[in-house]
Amino acid sequence: MAEIINLNKARKAKTRVDKAAQAEVNRTRFGRTKAQKQADAAEPAKLVRLLDESKRD
Repeated sequence: MAEIINLNKARKAKTRVDKAAQAEVNRTRFGRTKAQKQADAAEPAKLVRLLDESKRD
C-alpha cells in the first residue's frame, strides 16, 4: 500500500528547501565586507600596474 503524504506539509517543506538554497546564493553574492569588495575591485588594476612596471624598453 502507498504511503499517505500530506500535500500541505510537502509543499511547505519544498518551500523551506528552496528558501535555504536562495539564502546560500545570497550569502555568497552579498555576504562580503566592504574591504573585501574593494580588494577585489583593486586587484585587476594592481595586475596591470605590475605588468607595466615589468616591461623592458
